[in-house]
Amino acid sequence: MVENHAGLVRRYEKNPILTKEDIPYPVATVHNAGACKYQDRYILLFRSHRQNGRSIIGLAESVDGFSFVVHPKPFLEPATEGVFAEYEEYGVEDMRICPCEGEYLLTYSAYSRHGVRIGLARTQDFDKVERIAFISQPDMRNTVIFPRKFDGYYVRLDRPHSEINPWPICISYSPDLIHWGNSRVIMNPMKYHWDEMKIGPGAPPFLSEKGWIHIYHGVFQTMGGAVYRMGVALHDLDNPERIIGVADEWILEPDAPWERTGYVPNVVFSCGVVPEDDGTVKIYWGAADTVMCVGTASIADLADLCLTRAREPL
Repeated sequence: MVENHAGLVRRYEKNPILTKEDIPYPVATVHNAGACKYQDRYILLFRSHRQNGRSIIGLAESVDGFSFVVHPKPFLEPATEGVFAEYEEYGVEDMRICPCEGEYLLTYSAYSRHGVRIGLARTQDFDKVERIAFISQPDMRNTVIFPRKFDGYYVRLDRPHSEINPWPICISYSPDLIHWGNSRVIMNPMKYHWDEMKIGPGAPPFLSEKGWIHIYHGVFQTMGGAVYRMGVALHDLDNPERIIGVADEWILEPDAPWERTGYVPNVVFSCGVVPEDDGTVKIYWGAADTVMCVGTASIADLADLCLTRAREPL
């Protein structure tokens, strides 16, 4: 492992861990993977652009979280019939894996002529996948569901795909995973800051001793184009609507050659993490929308950063 400039996220020395050459079917990219641990195996559900530019979801697995083998067929492709076909016709993207109550809830962005909205599916074994519903109207992206209910309600973070307020992180609640409401803005980009253009949920939140840790993405517009970095926020254990602190500094920025150059330059974008029993967390990120990378961080250090070097969430 080698340290990044901030010292919190240590990049795996053999990054990237997946490239298009590792995929046993024709794709142009492999990036933005949801992640989890299932029966002592690490699972990645990654996005790939087909060679017509539209996206599908593939599956890779590993025994150590670093060396992955890709399944011979895609895990999820755009539906071909019914309402799902209408709203997935342009591709399925950026899947998050949200372990909750003995199953794995899968949220993904579905693109069509109607815009982008959030699809929800579930799996119990990463073999069979069941689509449940579309759980947003257009335009919405980047939805993650907390791993447990709060006062009987499922809770999610999401991000309107809109410039109305521009690009905040919102929280909403559901009794049944299908009907969502009581939405509130809980975090905004900060003016003249590394995430001033827009922010959005990244990986599903995970527990620390001091609260729920949420790794999010923030974007800054430069004369050379947008730069995507990763930040971290800490939510209250019992009231996830309350953000205890947002780290003022990013925890990872594009630095390696494959993060600075690719399909979309200057991007590190995480959809998945795996917290470990030893107090560390594996963080998986897409680099330049082209390859997959991984690094590790101390869970306690991430929480402390939110508490000791914090800015206001709103």
